[in-house]
Amino acid sequence: MPTLDYLGALAADSDRFAEVIARTPQDRRVPSCPDWAAADLWFHLAEVQWFWARIVGGPLTETAEVEALPEPERPADLGAFFAKATTALREALAAVPPETPAWTWAEEQTAGFSRRRQAHEALIHRVDAELTAADRTPLDAALAADGVAEVLTVMYGDPPRDWGEFRPDPARVIEVVSTDTGDRWRTQVGRFTGTSRSGKEHDLLTLDVAEPGTEPSAVISGTAADLDCWFWRRTPYGAVITEGDPATLDALAVVMRAGIN
Repeated sequence: MPTLDYLGALAADSDRFAEVIARTPQDRRVPSCPDWAAADLWFHLAEVQWFWARIVGGPLTETAEVEALPEPERPADLGAFFAKATTALREALAAVPPETPAWTWAEEQTAGFSRRRQAHEALIHRVDAELTAADRTPLDAALAADGVAEVLTVMYGDPPRDWGEFRPDPARVIEVVSTDTGDRWRTQVGRFTGTSRSGKEHDLLTLDVAEPGTEPSAVISGTAADLDCWFWRRTPYGAVITEGDPATLDALAVVMRAGIN
């Protein structure tokens, strides 16, 4: 997979998001997030970018520091708030090397994790804005392929091993094929159990990278953009083909219904 310009992608998709959402009626429902109106979507991405700008800009490295951040109040001028938040995030990420220590909710605790994560956050919410406005434009194929990799290995995958146990099911292996970029990923459904540090008990189906030598029992294929949208439960541009063992595909559906981590 080619080296990606996450900062450039973050800027381009945030700008496209702002342009589309600003001309959309603010009470229009977001079809991909039906509990939200357009104004809710606008505030959500602004709040997310505000939050991560403060973490990387600190940089904050401890959970207690992050939990102490105040929640911004929803302003009357969402456009001005979004412009300020997205500028702050871009500047904070550009100011430090990717390897700079910075808090995240994942195992990787670097600013580079947030570069990638926030590029894809902006991309997916740009898709939401375009669906709301009925004004879709193509996604960059390489970025979308990286988005599929992130979904499979971070958002649905990467179960924490320090306080839980992942037991893979050797009969539930899925190969995901990007028909336009040539990328392939192999993921495995399994059961994750454990008690987090906060005391919450977990017992659920999730994904992780398939163990070496495993053979797929199902295959999912489509363009990178269609796969990225499909795994994020957004309407794809075209067809995503699912083939193979129905029980494996049903298990994946259970994982996806539980939502993104």
